[in-house]
Amino acid sequence: MMSARVFTRSLATATKSVKPPIQLFGIDGTYANALYSASVQDSTVETSYQALTKINNLIESDPKVGSYLVSPALSKEDRAEVIKIVASNLKLDKTTANFLNVLSQNNRLTNFKSILQKFSLLNDAHNGVVEAKITSAKVLDSKILKRLQTAISKSSFVGEGKTLKVTNDVNPELLGGLVVEVGDKTVDLSISAKVAKLNQSLKEAL
Repeated sequence: MMSARVFTRSLATATKSVKPPIQLFGIDGTYANALYSASVQDSTVETSYQALTKINNLIESDPKVGSYLVSPALSKEDRAEVIKIVASNLKLDKTTANFLNVLSQNNRLTNFKSILQKFSLLNDAHNGVVEAKITSAKVLDSKILKRLQTAISKSSFVGEGKTLKVTNDVNPELLGGLVVEVGDKTVDLSISAKVAKLNQSLKEAL
């Protein structure tokens, strides 16, 4: 297995030469982008996504594994040994196993779940699937959801030849309205956002 330092350099090189299908931001997005680029060059995006999913399933089914991976009491060498055992048991591909080592060396294993979520977006986009997450104060009626799906499908956010996947999350704190997230784009139409803007305007006026 190559060292984390060498693999980090290879990730940086891959990221420059392979452009992800959607642009992601933040630390989690940066790592997801790097793994995507390395996967395109070294294996396949689907292989890496399946490997990350297997790791996540293991962490959820056996909390001890997750605690070992992020424990500050363990040295980097000990965590590397745990990763080696996990990689062997799950039969992980080399790219994903090395990526886990990079996360460990950089103390980013606590970000694993959010990196998986971001990589899931890249995997969908790679396969021509655009995910739209519609967050509302309560569960939306199927007819309303279908109308929203039709509207989003025709928007510039999706594009020709793409498949739209819609999910409806519930957040009562929105009070009403919607927050629509399509890929890396967000449209906040919630009442709570409008109230926040009103409060900000009042503060600036006083």
